[in-house]
Amino acid sequence: MADQSKDNPLHISWHDSMWVPHLNSTNIMEYFGERTNPFYSRDCNNEFIKMQQNTRVDQLTHMQGVEYMLLHTQEPILYIIRKQQRFSPTQVNPLANYHIIGGQVFQTPDLGSVINSRVLAAVSNLTSAFTEMQSFSHYHPSRGYWWQFRNQLEQAEQQKKDKEKKVGQGRRVDPGSAFQRRRVDSLLEDLHAKFPYKFPNQAQQPAQQSAQQPAQQQSQQQQQSQQPTQQDGVKTDDTKADIKTDIKTEVKVEVKTEPSSQPVTQRSVKPPPEKRQRTGP
Repeated sequence: MADQSKDNPLHISWHDSMWVPHLNSTNIMEYFGERTNPFYSRDCNNEFIKMQQNTRVDQLTHMQGVEYMLLHTQEPILYIIRKQQRFSPTQVNPLANYHIIGGQVFQTPDLGSVINSRVLAAVSNLTSAFTEMQSFSHYHPSRGYWWQFRNQLEQAEQQKKDKEKKVGQGRRVDPGSAFQRRRVDSLLEDLHAKFPYKFPNQAQQPAQQSAQQPAQQQSQQQQQSQQPTQQDGVKTDDTKADIKTDIKTEVKVEVKTEPSSQPVTQRSVKPPPEKRQRTGP
C-alpha cells in the first residue's frame, strides 16, 4: 500500500519555498518547470523552447507533442496548468491538470478517480456499520434474537454505580437515633453491673502485705513479753495454761484471715512457741 501511494501522483505534492513569496501569472510557468518538480516532464515542447532561449509561447501551437499551458489564474493563490498532447494548431488531447494553491503543486484528480474514491469511502463506511451492528446482535436458543447496544450497557452500568454510591453514602452518613444511643448506654450499664472489672493480682499484693503486717507485729510483741517470764523462771501452772490458750487462739485467727489465693511462699509463717522446761516436782 505504501508503494502504491508513492507511485500514485494524486498522493504527492511539491513546492519550492524560495519561489512562493514571488509567484504571479508571468513566472508561474517557470516555477512549474523546475527540475525538482516531479510533475514536469523533460520531453515536453516547453523544455525544447527553453533550451532554444526563445520566449515566444505562441510557437507551441505550431509544434506537435506534449506541452504545458496556463489554463486559469486567480492571483495570488490559485493557478491551474494543463498537460496536453498537441496534434495540430487546432487539435489537442488533454492528459492531466495541475493546480497550484499557495505554492503547493498538486495533480487534479480526474472524474473517474473522484467517483472511485467516493464509492470506496461509502462501501467502507457501510461495511464498518454492518460489522458494528452485527456485534450488537445476540442470539440464544431459549430467548431468540435481541439487540444490546453499547449505550444501553453504559447506562445500565452507570445506574448501577450510582445506586451503589448512594447506598454506600447512606450507610456512612446516617447516624444513630437518640433512642438507640440511650438503649446502648443502658445495656452497657447492665453488663458492667453483672460482670465488674477485676483488678490484676499485682495490685492486690500490696494490700495483702499491709494486712499481714499488724499480725506479725502482734506476734513479735507476744514473743518479747514471753522472754522475761522465761528468764525469771517463776510461773505457776495456771499461767502456763493461759499462755497456751492465748497462743492457740492467735494462731487460729491468723490462719483464717490469710487469703486462700496467696501462694505458700508469700504466707507469713509464725515460729512455734518455745517450750519451757518444767522445773516443778
